[in-house]
Amino acid sequence: MEDIEKFLEELGLGFTFIKSEYPIKLGEKYNYIDLLIYNIKYKCYVVVELKVTELKKEHTGQIQTHMNYINKNIKTIEENDTVGIIICKQDNEYVIKYCSDDRIIAREYELV
Repeated sequence: MEDIEKFLEELGLGFTFIKSEYPIKLGEKYNYIDLLIYNIKYKCYVVVELKVTELKKEHTGQIQTHMNYINKNIKTIEENDTVGIIICKQDNEYVIKYCSDDRIIAREYELV
């Protein structure tokens, strides 16, 4: 979050920052999307979840819920379906392999 511009540049062209800790209300409880961004080129919202652990199956369930919320409550019919990115300390190819949602991408990171 210290250098959001650099982060968006690393993702590629067309990304714009909307909000960190974006609140969504599920029932009576609030959940928070780590980063909500938008891709102008592809006309879609992008939900980004930041994890300090290895990728777990619970993370894919969480991001699917957030993506579905955005699709049903925020995106318009002119926009494409929401995409999810999970940035985690360690990738887990088996979780992604068996995740049934092709809109979710997981990437490993290294702190420098």
